[in-house]
Amino acid sequence: MSDSRGQNQKPDAIREERLSDLYRNLERKHMAPYWVVDTTSEHDEDSQVMDKRKAIPYHWSYSHDIEPLLHLSAELISLETSERRSIVLVNPGLAPSRATLTTLYMAYRQNDPVEIMPPHRHSPNAIRLGLTGNQNFTGVEGEDIVFGPRDMVLTPHDTWHNHGNEGHEPAINLSVLDLPLAEALNSVHFEHDYEEQAGESVISRETQSTRFPQKYSEMVYGLGGLRPNFVSHQRGTGRASPMYVYRWDAVEASLAQYQDWDGDPYEGIQIEYVDPLHGGPIYRTMTFKVQLLRPGERTQPVRQTASVLYAPLEGSGHSLVDGKKFQWSPFDTLAVPGGYWCQHVNESETERAVVFVASDEPTLRALGFYRKFAQLKTEEVVRIDRVGR
Repeated sequence: MSDSRGQNQKPDAIREERLSDLYRNLERKHMAPYWVVDTTSEHDEDSQVMDKRKAIPYHWSYSHDIEPLLHLSAELISLETSERRSIVLVNPGLAPSRATLTTLYMAYRQNDPVEIMPPHRHSPNAIRLGLTGNQNFTGVEGEDIVFGPRDMVLTPHDTWHNHGNEGHEPAINLSVLDLPLAEALNSVHFEHDYEEQAGESVISRETQSTRFPQKYSEMVYGLGGLRPNFVSHQRGTGRASPMYVYRWDAVEASLAQYQDWDGDPYEGIQIEYVDPLHGGPIYRTMTFKVQLLRPGERTQPVRQTASVLYAPLEGSGHSLVDGKKFQWSPFDTLAVPGGYWCQHVNESETERAVVFVASDEPTLRALGFYRKFAQLKTEEVVRIDRVGR
C-alpha cells in the first residue's frame, strides 16, 4: 500500500521554498513584504511595519554619569579645536543615532570662563536652560541675553545665535532640540558663515551686532495680557515665540502662587511655557513645562503617546515607568518614550521637588496622534487628553 503523505506534503514544501526565495529577493532588492502568512511567524504584518529600533526608558545621573565627563571635556576640548563642546544623551534603544528620544535630543554643556562661540544657525529648534553660573550668554538675532540658573533661552529654527559664558566661573547648561525629528524629515541644515550688512557691503563677523536694548524680551513680552503695539513682533522666522528668554523669577512666582492649590492628580502643579502672542506652545514641535511636586506628593499613573524628558532641578524622588523604579536627583535626566505608564514620587515629607519637562506633544497634536490615558485609584483606565486644544 503506497503512502500518499509525501505527495500531499510536496506542494507545501515547494511553496515554502518559493516563499523563502521571494523573501530573499525582496530583501536583496531593498523591498519588504506586508501580508499575513502566519501571525506567529516573523512575517506577521503588524510586526513588519513596526520599527525594530525603539527608544527605551532610561536615566542618566548628573553627579555620577554627566558631571565628571563635562569637566573632563572642558579640560580637553578647547575653542581652538571645536566651536562646540556638548555631551549628548544617547538613548540605548536608538544608538548609534544621537537621539535621547525618537524626536528629542538633550545635551549638557560646560562653558569655561569668558568664552563666547561664533554665531551659527540651524533648522532644528532649541532651548537652553541654565543649571550653574550666573552669566551664561546667548545672543539671538541681535538680542544679547545673559542668564542664570533655571532661566530658559530660545534659539528658534534659522535664527543666528551664539553661546558662551561672560562670567569668571565655569557655567553649565542643558539644551533640548527637535533635531531627531528634523533629521527624520530630512530637513537638517547648519550654517556657520555669519554675515552682516555694513552700508553697501556685506561683511563676515565673529560676533553679532547688538540690535535690541538689554532685557528686550522681558520688557516687551514679560507682562502677561499686555502687548505693546508700537514694536514689530515678527522676530526670526515668525514661527516660534518672540520672547527669547523666560526668566525663572516669573516661574518661581507662579509656583508659589499655586503651591497650595489642589493641582492635577496626574501632573501635580504644572506650569507651561507659552508663546505670549498666541498662548500656545513656544514651538510647533516641542513644549516645555515646570512640574512642582509638594512634599510627599505622588502622582497617579499616566500613559501618553508623547515622549517626555524629565530633568529634576530641585529635590529628590523617583519615577515609576511601567512599574520600574528610577531614582532621581537634581540635574539628572529621565527619558520616557510614548506608550509607557509613568508616575512621580517626591520622597521628602518636608521639601518640594521641581522638575523641568520637555515633550514632543505639539507635534503629535498637530498630526492627530496625541492620546493620553490615566489610571484612577480604582485602577480603571480613562482617556484624559483634551481634543481640540
